Amino acid sequence: LLEKLAYKFVPQTEDEKEEKIEIDERLLATPSIALTQCNTLVVKMAQITLAAYKDSLSLLENYNDKSAEKVRKSEKLIDKYEDTLGTFLSKLSTHSISDSDSRLSAVLLKVIGDFERISDHAVNIVESAEELKEKNIDLTEDARKELQHIINAVEEILDLSYTAFINNDYETAMKIEPLEQVIDELKEYLRDCHILRLQKGECTIEAGFVWSDLLTNLERTSDHCSNIALCIIDAKEHNMNHHASGKKLKKDKEHFVQQYYEYAEKYSFKD
Repeated sequence: LLEKLAYKFVPQTEDEKEEKIEIDERLLATPSIALTQCNTLVVKMAQITLAAYKDSLSLLENYNDKSAEKVRKSEKLIDKYEDTLGTFLSKLSTHSISDSDSRLSAVLLKVIGDFERISDHAVNIVESAEELKEKNIDLTEDARKELQHIINAVEEILDLSYTAFINNDYETAMKIEPLEQVIDELKEYLRDCHILRLQKGECTIEAGFVWSDLLTNLERTSDHCSNIALCIIDAKEHNMNHHASGKKLKKDKEHFVQQYYEYAEKYSFKD
């Protein structure tokens, strides 16, 4: 009921490309309703971000200008979401609100920044795909296989972070940090593989630049997924300190280590 009421205050168009993200400031007088609407908008923001990121990855194999432009338009729309939501939530924080509303507001303020940065990385991946096409750069067969390997891991962590956020799912959020560590290690391993190919003359310097950019964007995407997960964990434990939560997760040897080894096994380079 609160959500239906909130929609009456927030005009939206059907065309996502032309959408104006607005939140009526009269909602500031009813923080619970305001936060319900903000949460709905952040979920939509997350959906657009996830779709754009997956579109950008598909361009590495099958590039086309239409899909590339779609990713760029989505990124601009995400920027509007972050600006509108960030401004409104900052104003809401100056009002007297309950502790639970305050925690939700803090979570939303943090995650919108991470979703916006993920959309930026999607555009960076599009630019790498364009460079591969325009300069007619071919990655080796081994490089393509390795790239798909880390892409699979990043797609999984994206799906986990999205699910954890929209469902406020603590258990799913707890799976993300171990996978993020595996992705960090995959990145370093794949960089070593590339250096070996360079030394053997199997890869060009030009291809290496694109390869390095792709690995950086994929790994940094997983960092933002980790941030989203830690927001959910922090809110559940009534502690909005990412650093402390991250340390606590790694100290929880039984859970963290078990999850870590499961992902390490799943994304190992076994023949």
